[in-house]
Amino acid sequence: MTDKKVFVSGCFDLLHSGHVAFFKEASQYGDLYVGLGSDKTIEELKGRPTVNSEQERLYMVKAVRHVKDAFVNSGGGIMDFETDLQRLQPDVFVVNEDGYSPAKKMLCEEMGIELKVLERIPDAGLPPRSTTSIRSSGVCMLPYRIDLAGTWIDQPYVSKYHPGWAITLSLEPIIEYNERCGMSTSTRNAAKKIWAHNLPLGKPEKLAEMLFKFENNPGSQIISGAQDSIGICMPGLVRHYYDNAFWPLKIESVHDDDILDWLEDHIYMVLLWPRPQGLDLLGNTNINTENVKKLAGAAEQAWDAIMKKDLKTFAAAYLDSFNAQTTLFPSMMNPEIEKVIESYKPEVLAWKLAGAGGGGYLILVSEKPVKGAMRIKIRRKESGI
Repeated sequence: MTDKKVFVSGCFDLLHSGHVAFFKEASQYGDLYVGLGSDKTIEELKGRPTVNSEQERLYMVKAVRHVKDAFVNSGGGIMDFETDLQRLQPDVFVVNEDGYSPAKKMLCEEMGIELKVLERIPDAGLPPRSTTSIRSSGVCMLPYRIDLAGTWIDQPYVSKYHPGWAITLSLEPIIEYNERCGMSTSTRNAAKKIWAHNLPLGKPEKLAEMLFKFENNPGSQIISGAQDSIGICMPGLVRHYYDNAFWPLKIESVHDDDILDWLEDHIYMVLLWPRPQGLDLLGNTNINTENVKKLAGAAEQAWDAIMKKDLKTFAAAYLDSFNAQTTLFPSMMNPEIEKVIESYKPEVLAWKLAGAGGGGYLILVSEKPVKGAMRIKIRRKESGI
């Protein structure tokens, strides 16, 4: 009997034991073929060059005994393997939770390929490994952020109609999120120019203000909202209050582990696709007092529910905040995103897009773990800061 063909795809830079464990588990389903992202594709998606060239990565992956064959994917973008998948015609496509996406699921369904989602479990006796953790000694480990509710209120052209809070979470960089993904990567790239690899010691609010001013030089045509620099620099759960100004009047932080653990247990992320280049979110808006009041009210309700760890009320407010955002800025949404959201509605309580929308990541609120979705890791406050 002929073995099934199994396909996996990824960067596989800085090959480590986690990669080998993934290859080993995937190869249990049949002969394993590995598609590697080209140097050009990875630089476009990650905003950085690979450490090892595609020739080096191909050489090392082919040397792994669990791999039948490997090649550099011929396409570009987040689905760079699509043409190669048509050529290879595998029986099984294997991904990790941070590599799963609804687009991959849809493609596999169209081609009659079985999609398997694996957890990141190291082989017996070995520590957990990721490329991000290995890179930490010499490469950027600056945090990311997600916005939970109220965002867009950090722009004066919104808050001038009604003041309100924006709520953000600072995240440990346990994975390397794509560029144009709603995870404040542009502000994080600005932070790299000041601090390179890690946030310096100092008061987080002062670091956030420094980053905001650095990114938004005098004369900037478009001002990046303060929620990005605050979410990156200030650990834990933070809310910030805006009233017709770029910098908030008030900032409040929560570092209670019970609350942060609770959020980690109920927030999940699903990879979509990078936000389209040139997407004009300001070309069609409905910014008025009524709609901004709904955005501000939803953020207050979300915060109160988080403090009480009231999941159903939090989910309702989270969804109200997202609906207010998309009412204010309809171009955040498109039919492809709506289709993905529909697929998750039966199993989750609420959903929203990371950042300005159009793509990136779908952030879900759920009572139970969501298959194929990523967990988050909230950055905790360092002692003495």
